[in-house]
Amino acid sequence: MQIAKNGLGITRPNPMVGAVVVYNDEIIGEGFTSKYGGNHAEVNAINSIKDKSLLSKSALYVTLEPCSHFGKTPPCSDLIIKHKIPELIIGCMDDNPEVAGKGIAKLKASGCKVIVGVLEEECKLHHKRFFTFHNKKRPYVILKWAETKDGFIAPIYKDEKKPVWITNSYSRQLVHKWRSEEQAILVGTNTVLEDNPSLTVRDWEGNNPTRVVIDRTSKLNLTLNVFNAQAETFIVNEQNVDFIKPIAIQITDLFYQNNINSIIIEGGLKTLQTFIDENLWDEARVFTGDIEFKTGIKAPKLKGKLIYESKIKNDLLRIYAKD
Repeated sequence: MQIAKNGLGITRPNPMVGAVVVYNDEIIGEGFTSKYGGNHAEVNAINSIKDKSLLSKSALYVTLEPCSHFGKTPPCSDLIIKHKIPELIIGCMDDNPEVAGKGIAKLKASGCKVIVGVLEEECKLHHKRFFTFHNKKRPYVILKWAETKDGFIAPIYKDEKKPVWITNSYSRQLVHKWRSEEQAILVGTNTVLEDNPSLTVRDWEGNNPTRVVIDRTSKLNLTLNVFNAQAETFIVNEQNVDFIKPIAIQITDLFYQNNINSIIIEGGLKTLQTFIDENLWDEARVFTGDIEFKTGIKAPKLKGKLIYESKIKNDLLRIYAKD
């Protein structure tokens, strides 16, 4: 799975798969999924081996079931069969209806010994974006905000249309890394009007996520930073959603239809609390800075299971998973 993580942020919407080839208890080849449209992990692992004759005496370990259908690339299961790899160890099955056991069945029919479920829970967690998309028919939803020691996310009044920083530069760099790892980023109208954010990756090297802005009545000016040419911007307004119905459900449905498998929500209180109240979130990443506002806009109210806690200099980062 460590190899697979090299594909984080570049394989989307494909899963970030990792593969290693083992001969005589030694790794002789490894690979991870290339940028979308490129080779899958199994292909890269096999291609990394100079002496292909060793493949017929090796075992292939892969985090997710090899594909059995033609997409952007030919089926990985066909390549495994071509090189007569005798043993395949799979972390977890692929829930994508186009695969869903068909790759395993094809490999078994060819005479390959297939073992499924090695480190299965760890592999499912690693592929959380992919499985959420196919099983829940929506993207993996990450909430993110920063709050002061006294529980505020923003002051009530500001002198300038720009962010009031609660966290330090190291925490902000981490947020840019997170942006590069997800397919889309969402904010509401008020965040754009108050902060004029770019919502891009600037303090980290990586791909900019697709920017999604909730602008119900189309009041935003096209000169704002979210409309610059640095990334694609998608507007959610009364033309594509019905604001009388649960908004978070409609938005995640819209993302599913557009093949977006993960989104990080960096909006204000109203946007964040909407997703919380509609129970449409998977993970919340909450910074607590080393400052106080005394008064302001209160942080969202969230109930979840604390799964990670860390200090980033004088900031505290807590990550929650939905119970």
